[in-house]
Amino acid sequence: MDIAMELRELARNLWWCWHTDAVALFRDMDPDLWRKVNHNPIAFLSEMPPERLRERASELALESRINYMFHRLHEYLDGGRSTWGGIHAGPLHAGPVAFFSAEFGLHESMPIYSGGLGILAGDTLKNASDLGVPMVGVGLLYAQGYFNQQLDKTGWQRESYYEAPLERLPIEQVRDAAGKPLTVHVDTRSGRIGALVWNLAVGRNRLLLLDSDIEGNTPGDRELTGRLYGGDAGVRIRQELLLGVGGVRALKALGIRPGVLHLNEGHSAFSILELARQEMESDGVDFHEAFRRVKGRTVFTAHTPVEAGHDRFDGGLMEQIIGPLREALRLSAGDLMALGRVRPEDNAEPFCMTVLGLKGAWKSNAVSALHGRVTRRMWQSLWPGRGEFEVPIGHVTNGIHVASWMAPPMRQIVDASLGADWEQRMDSPATWEAIQSIDDAELWEAHQILKTRLVGYVQRQACAQEAARQESGEACDFTLKRLDPSALTLGFSRRFATYKRGSLILGDDKRLERLICNDNMPVQLLFAGKAHPHDDPGKNLIQRIFNMSRDLRFMGRIVFLEDYDINVARHLVQGVDVWLNTPRRPREACGTSGMKAVFNGSLNLSILDGWWAEAYDGMNGFAIGTGAQHADENEQDRRDAADLYSVLEQQVVPLFYDRDKRGIPAGWVARIKHAMQSLGWRFNAGRMVMEYACKCYLPAVGAGHTATSASSA
Repeated sequence: MDIAMELRELARNLWWCWHTDAVALFRDMDPDLWRKVNHNPIAFLSEMPPERLRERASELALESRINYMFHRLHEYLDGGRSTWGGIHAGPLHAGPVAFFSAEFGLHESMPIYSGGLGILAGDTLKNASDLGVPMVGVGLLYAQGYFNQQLDKTGWQRESYYEAPLERLPIEQVRDAAGKPLTVHVDTRSGRIGALVWNLAVGRNRLLLLDSDIEGNTPGDRELTGRLYGGDAGVRIRQELLLGVGGVRALKALGIRPGVLHLNEGHSAFSILELARQEMESDGVDFHEAFRRVKGRTVFTAHTPVEAGHDRFDGGLMEQIIGPLREALRLSAGDLMALGRVRPEDNAEPFCMTVLGLKGAWKSNAVSALHGRVTRRMWQSLWPGRGEFEVPIGHVTNGIHVASWMAPPMRQIVDASLGADWEQRMDSPATWEAIQSIDDAELWEAHQILKTRLVGYVQRQACAQEAARQESGEACDFTLKRLDPSALTLGFSRRFATYKRGSLILGDDKRLERLICNDNMPVQLLFAGKAHPHDDPGKNLIQRIFNMSRDLRFMGRIVFLEDYDINVARHLVQGVDVWLNTPRRPREACGTSGMKAVFNGSLNLSILDGWWAEAYDGMNGFAIGTGAQHADENEQDRRDAADLYSVLEQQVVPLFYDRDKRGIPAGWVARIKHAMQSLGWRFNAGRMVMEYACKCYLPAVGAGHTATSASSA
């Protein structure tokens, strides 16, 4: 096969994005073009004529590497039956897991995600592929993604949107038996909404994406799949109707009968009702029997510990949008509303998607141990008469897809130490014992290489950002002069919601100045993250950080990176020394970014919330506070800020700058090794997917599980 054809086939399966040798093929061919197209191989190949491609491949002797990666892809695709899933999850091959999510974060070139929920969904789909666990993702094809972020001269976040041409995405239109584009429809009182179905190959698995921008839809309905998390309640409920009901109909049109329905948050909970409708239609049962059957194969994962994060719709809106489905289910308006109410008889209570998800699943789980406790307390009233600790909501702590996040220099060291097949054994503590045998100098050198790359990236981005704002260039000059690969570097990147307290470290100017401006032991801070377009308090936090970065004391040592995405996150988690996390406990459901840092030799400095509450052992990172929660939030913030400074001053900074005769911080490196050894086997998505498979998926498909009440995961 021609190398251009082989490259195009590689580009059409996102398998390439978690295999560094495949990434290197595209990058080495033309590094500038690769960066220009945001690491999108479809766009890359469309801008490089075939003759130029063959010329570059010949010049760089890439032909054998291209052919090798092409064959590796096909060996991977053909090897599913010899995987963990092929051996241990056989029933799922007859009825795969249908994994529904409002967003999927797979790679920066596929912008259908906003943050942690989407990254978790993407990592789940990838690891299910690696393990050979059959899974079909179902989502929406957002033409404009979330939004592009740019700060103006005052530091205020401005949003813009760019619609990527579909031909530059690695998706293919699904066609029916007659060869025509497959279209699914959902009905509302206002009319029918149609959507095309697109297919995205993710290793051995696939992601189905619905696209409502088609002729026949009203202008408003065509825009439903335009922007992620945009619009009012009327837009949101129609998006969720399309995702849940349209997604199930797309599966049926393709002949896919899922053995398990896994709902990643409540956005897709209408899928439960559509599956019940199909049971009623096919088997002639009533709604209650159909609902019981669907419940027996449904898993629900809750992510949001904040009350405002759960979608709620009033009765009028529900009837306008869900009315036709309600009638098909032969339910009264009151009966339908009761499915989404904590108090079914309360006519004033709106319909909550999370409540429907919890009522319609035989297994419900939170995403960390502490989050499980918070979720049980939040929804305790759904199970009258049960105490908080008897509420049937368990937890499966999140993990990350290591191959997507571990940097090549770190991977080379781990391969040499743990063995080339360590990824197949990474869920075993014994696998990670060999981390201790890595030479301190070798590990430290690899980390320094990554940090030097990070500093160069930040300098380029900071200067480009300033030029885009048409500023003087002063901040660029200071960043080029002051940002130092040898200085202790802290990273903070996540969604800028106020409870995440992105500016907690900025609360004491004098103390911060002593930390950052210490000539002998300097500290530098890198920030990134977006606030929701309607979240002005979150934008205020970003503006405050921006203004601090313009203070002459801190200029070049505090940097805010705009337009946070997977690429920015990858640079930060791979290069910083310390990953900073300062949520107001217990509002962090899990927080997987700190896990990504661990696999790259960075240490966590975090509030004991989310995953860190069950991960920290005193020597595998640093903790802010003791986990105590004050009744007064202002007092809690004051106390946590004081603890943060104390840990930095008394533990983090001295340990980092305590060097041996070789110039290596031996105590620091020892802590890195212990972090990787104690955390690597637990907080990877392989362990997470296997836990879901064994505790949730296989019991659901085995012998046709029928549940009458939820049980803990």
